[in-house]
Amino acid sequence: MKYLPLIALTVAISACAAQPPAGVQSVGQSQQPPKVVAQCIAQKWADGSQQQVVSQDTLANDQALDVYVPGQQPPNGAAAVVRPAYTGTGSWVGFRSGGAAGSDATGAITGCL
Repeated sequence: MKYLPLIALTVAISACAAQPPAGVQSVGQSQQPPKVVAQCIAQKWADGSQQQVVSQDTLANDQALDVYVPGQQPPNGAAAVVRPAYTGTGSWVGFRSGGAAGSDATGAITGCL
C-alpha cells in the first residue's frame, strides 16, 4: 500500500509524456532521427521561400527541435515541432501555427516524413 502513490505518480507522468505539446497539431511520424527531419524541413522552407529559416534546439544533442516558418521568430512564431517518437524509434512531428498559414507549411513537413 505504501507504493500506491508512487505508482499513481508514475502513471500520471507517463500519460503526460505521451501528449503532444499544447497548441501543436500532429502532422505525422518519421523513422528518421529528429535532427535529420528538422534539417529536411528547414531546407524545403528555405528553398521554397528564399528566406532564412530559424531552427532552435529544445533538447540537448539535437534530440528535439523547433523549425520556424520563414519570417517567424522564436519563441512564439509558427514552427514545425520535431520530437523523439513517443513510442519506438524515429520522430514525431507537429505544427504550431502561431497565426501563419498552415497548408503550405505542413505540405513541406509531410515531404520530410
